[in-house]
Amino acid sequence: MINVDERLALQIQAGDMAAMAQVVESHHRPLLGYLYHLVGGDLMLAEDLVQEAFLRMMQSIQKYEYPRPFKPWLYAIATNLARDFYKRAETRRTTGMDEDYVADSAPDEAAFSALEQQQVAQQLLALPAFQREVVILRYYHELSLNEIAEALNIPVGTVKSRLSIGLRHLRTLMETPA
Repeated sequence: MINVDERLALQIQAGDMAAMAQVVESHHRPLLGYLYHLVGGDLMLAEDLVQEAFLRMMQSIQKYEYPRPFKPWLYAIATNLARDFYKRAETRRTTGMDEDYVADSAPDEAAFSALEQQQVAQQLLALPAFQREVVILRYYHELSLNEIAEALNIPVGTVKSRLSIGLRHLRTLMETPA
């Protein structure tokens, strides 16, 4: 049976704009949360990148091939946009965090106090981008290891390695007194 996202992608390929609206409605907030964490808490930049991701998705929808999972395909577009942004511009990430947004999008929010959530979000910024990407996709967006591999166009073994090393590094950072 075909997944909802893949069905919508095929409908968009056929010119169904109502399907596009459904994709945007279901993926906007999670994609914004992913990009927000990926770009270091710059909400305006994350919003711009989300809009650009949906535009790129529309421009390249004919290249989408079923049965490829749609969600990792969309996240690959967003990840590449964020990477390209930092490659082409001499930009510096902002460190200001929108605390309400961080608390709203963090994993296991009941398990963490607001302060702990902010500390985790800020410590994520200390991880190299390639580790931060896999940690965010896995724990904030609950993508499987295979989906992450597809989204980032890397082998599953590389995902496992980056996730393991990234979590170990994050744990060390969290245990180090400020």
